[in-house]
Amino acid sequence: MIYFFIVIAALCVAFSNGANDNFKGVATLFGSGTTNYRRALWWATGMTLLGSIAALLLAGELIKSFGGKGLVEDAIAMKPAFAAAVGLGTGLTVFVATRLGMPISTTHGLIGALIGTGLVAGSGLNFGNLGSKFLIPLLLSPILAIAITSIIYPILRKLRIRMGVESDLCICVGSETVEVLPSSCNTVALERVQAVTAKLGKTAVCQSQYSGEVLGISAATALNRTHFLSSGILSFARGMNDTPKIAAILLLAPAMSVPVSLILIGAVIAIGGLVSARRVAETMSHRITTMNHGQGVTANIVSGTIVIGASYLGLPVSTTHVSCGSLFGIGAVTGGARKKTIATIVLAWLVTLPMSALIASGSYLMLSSI
Repeated sequence: MIYFFIVIAALCVAFSNGANDNFKGVATLFGSGTTNYRRALWWATGMTLLGSIAALLLAGELIKSFGGKGLVEDAIAMKPAFAAAVGLGTGLTVFVATRLGMPISTTHGLIGALIGTGLVAGSGLNFGNLGSKFLIPLLLSPILAIAITSIIYPILRKLRIRMGVESDLCICVGSETVEVLPSSCNTVALERVQAVTAKLGKTAVCQSQYSGEVLGISAATALNRTHFLSSGILSFARGMNDTPKIAAILLLAPAMSVPVSLILIGAVIAIGGLVSARRVAETMSHRITTMNHGQGVTANIVSGTIVIGASYLGLPVSTTHVSCGSLFGIGAVTGGARKKTIATIVLAWLVTLPMSALIASGSYLMLSSI
């Protein structure tokens, strides 16, 4: 019975993780108008699944870290009830956040669940490992993302202008460009959107686009391809970073090898994203900051680099914290940050750890009697 709860708990975490996290890698594609929701979602799902498979070779240290050994006493970390409680605490916390449209960290939830379950189980905590292997990477990674994005984006913008690539406003209906205006004509563009919508009876939108060429290639085409590539890299990195953490729970069930666990968790993460990603997608894409194609590419490159580097080093950074940190940085530089949404997201991050700890500790008390 307890092994059944382990499997259910691990799959619950994987599904919730996919629903809350899968779209984060492509939020800038959707938010900047580069592509639509459905296409962005399938791109994210495919690249995340590839990252989950790559974890077979590149992320073994994360499996060890999130098995609980080194944080709580080994004898307690090996108890089936411990793994099941950690999974339930994490999965339910992420599920609630997803229903509210809040992008929170599965990594953060797992750490809270590990701490809460360990304390209730009577284990001492290794505070040295807790700080160096878990909390410090989690705290520093979003700050690093904000700082790097804030520095790099203005540099890239100046480089674009020197290369003669202009930023214009496009009045578009579907894939058709109806009118192009200078980027300084924001008020006029909004008036034209309303006029075109009324005239054609179809919804018109105002989007940023680039005109000019780079090395003989259309700037708009080159940027769109780069944007898709950077989003794919970030989704790949997320799958590689998150899958081993969840697979660590499943490995305590009998007959579960590392390859089987990683592939199964990766598949359920993909399903969770396809089924339930919409609410968090809207928050990440449209409610944190306004963005254009170039800003989205910058945020993705910074986030992907940080997450891939952390995965290789075995550091449990949160893709959520890093992705949001990059968007916070873009919003700070451009002045488009929506402070109320950002404050709500940060509050959700603060609540994640104690909430998952409470649910996990209660789950352990119930499961340990089985």
